[in-house]
Amino acid sequence: MITVAMLFVSCKKATPSCGYTTSNAVAPTGEVSNLQTYITANHPAAIQHSSGVFYEITSGGSGATPDVCSNITVKYTGTLTNNYKFDENLTGYSNVLGGLILGWQRALPLIKAGGSITLYIPPSLGYGSQDIRNNNGVVVIPANSILIFTIQLVAVQ
Repeated sequence: MITVAMLFVSCKKATPSCGYTTSNAVAPTGEVSNLQTYITANHPAAIQHSSGVFYEITSGGSGATPDVCSNITVKYTGTLTNNYKFDENLTGYSNVLGGLILGWQRALPLIKAGGSITLYIPPSLGYGSQDIRNNNGVVVIPANSILIFTIQLVAVQ
């Protein structure tokens, strides 16, 4: 398993209040097309977000809606399209949303605290063209992988 720290990405710094700006990142057409093929065959109920992320909302929640400056607590499982589980945290992980991968930044505001969602993230909104390795140097997420996250948004502050 990789550590949740792999979810961090760099963002443009902006407001002094939290240091992050809302991203308008959009996946390239080819990535979205490849993801659409996977979605059509495996998760036809998934909805396409304008960024190229696909999602399925299990529960909308009833608490606060996160933004890039929100400190969020989540429980999640991350898998690849071959069902390989590369990461999981079911006890609760907290971080500022703006410090996480773009796919999470773009799609988690679709739900509120207490909600749950499954995200299908194209490579450029995940880890892109770099292999992600575990502490032993073994590749756990190959470059250009579609990422699937099942996320429960526990809290938003």
